[in-house]
Amino acid sequence: MALIRKFTSTKALAPIAISLIMLATHACQAQAPSLVQNTDPPASGSLGTTLYAAAHAASALGTQPASADTSTPVDNQWHIGFAPYLWFAGMHGYVGAFGFNAGVKASPGDLLSHADIGLMGTVEASKERWVIPVDFMWLALSDDKGLPENEPGVESITFRAGQFILTPKVGYKVIDKPKLKAYGTAGVRYWHLGERFHFNPILYDGFTTSQNWVDYVGGGRIEMPLSPKASITVLGDAGKGEALQDYQIAGLLNYKIKKNLTLFGGWRYLDVDYRNNNRFFLYNMTVSGVGLGAVFSFK
Repeated sequence: MALIRKFTSTKALAPIAISLIMLATHACQAQAPSLVQNTDPPASGSLGTTLYAAAHAASALGTQPASADTSTPVDNQWHIGFAPYLWFAGMHGYVGAFGFNAGVKASPGDLLSHADIGLMGTVEASKERWVIPVDFMWLALSDDKGLPENEPGVESITFRAGQFILTPKVGYKVIDKPKLKAYGTAGVRYWHLGERFHFNPILYDGFTTSQNWVDYVGGGRIEMPLSPKASITVLGDAGKGEALQDYQIAGLLNYKIKKNLTLFGGWRYLDVDYRNNNRFFLYNMTVSGVGLGAVFSFK
């Protein structure tokens, strides 16, 4: 009670009142910075000095803007990734030209044994929630031991075929969680198929034919981490345009070797049904098999 009486005495109320007036003056200065005030602190050693320091600190905190949270900085830079891969695929379906159709079935070994050259890969640019993947595949096949049918005087046929597929897309991240990332994608798939026939011995000229078409496709991609280094990717798209149908699906297992290098492997399935009745051209084919590759990341 003695302590209470000491603080409630007239002598103790004076520095408290002075400090409250200073606190009110600081609040007014925060609302109207043009106001001028006397900020000289009371004499040292008094209770007013202590309250003045606390009021001055509170006023400073109230007038300074809150600092931004830098624990998770926003990444608004473009990132580029290049993923070359090998697709050990087999194929089956039907092909035709000039009114002649044939069934085709070839294993991955058959295609590799007749492959001349090829290049496959994906380039992807990404920024914040946007991704722009561009997938391409070029493959040239040949066979110089083809057997002719009903071609008198021809002993063999040299056959060369080239296929080029380009699929540019644009995607947007619709789900962004630590355990699940999902993208919606849309784009086009451009196809080029070329065939060339030469007859041995050369009794008459061979012939060359090719077809080009574009299909519109839409789909998505899902990424699920399994550990800090391993993850699963499932992607697919479907659509049509000049083809009656055009779709693909793939499942990949990814493993990060280091910051800018990730290895992946999985299964890819691609199906297309294209028919050009004006030129009697048919390409109804399913291609599927194991794919292996690596992703090189660049900023």
